[in-house]
Amino acid sequence: MEVGLIEVGRVAGAFGVRGEVRITAYTADALALMDYRDLKRADGSPALTLVSGRAAKGGVVARAREVETREEAEALRGLRLYVPRTALPEPDEDEFYITDLVGLSVRDPDGVVLGRIRSVQDFGAGDLLEIQPEAGASWYLPFTRDAVPEVRIAEGVVVAVRPEETE
Repeated sequence: MEVGLIEVGRVAGAFGVRGEVRITAYTADALALMDYRDLKRADGSPALTLVSGRAAKGGVVARAREVETREEAEALRGLRLYVPRTALPEPDEDEFYITDLVGLSVRDPDGVVLGRIRSVQDFGAGDLLEIQPEAGASWYLPFTRDAVPEVRIAEGVVVAVRPEETE
């Protein structure tokens, strides 16, 4: 995948018989996909150019310049769609893009390195940071203010309090 691309959706299949595409949106507002318009593939090559669309359950139903028939739309099922990170608005204070967290150093309040953020997961109970220590198995940390009192993106550091230390 090209560096600096953020996954914003996935083609869920065709809609109707006139070549419209159903897209599952990963954005807070599904119609934001229409603002990005030029969606990319994981390698940065062009995927879809959205020319019109409307909100639908879980995403949008859109017309794309590259798709004229239901069969063409259906053939795109599963295609992951990306935009350059620079196309996204800056997050509000205390908001973060997952891609900005992955790779950050995780340190305890005394500055001792605990590892790096390997991924951010949500298994249904809220975001979890997967921490990969220098050696050994990774572990999960709830992404809450108690467990993660500071996120300093510019410095590349997250201050974390391990769960057993919060009791």
